[in-house]
Amino acid sequence: MLDRNWRCRNGEIDLICRDPSGATVFVEVKTRRGDAFGEPVEAVTPIKLHRMRLAAVEWLSQHPHPVAVVQFDVIGVLWGPDGPTFDHVERVV
Repeated sequence: MLDRNWRCRNGEIDLICRDPSGATVFVEVKTRRGDAFGEPVEAVTPIKLHRMRLAAVEWLSQHPHPVAVVQFDVIGVLWGPDGPTFDHVERVV
């Protein structure tokens, strides 16, 4: 984990991680208590992804690590009667 709940003028990035291959992964986490309004990952709009990309550029400019690969993921958390279920969608952008 490199950062969490990182904020800038372009928005917020929930998690910023480095995966085992060395990629820097920017993660949006969406949580729902039910599926009446759709799955959590469906709530991530193209506008949100655009803001996430802008925020990632800003984060990268402030954290000059050598970065070969950048990845954007979404994690959906759906709380049901038996506890949470998770849906990890990799490389959404």
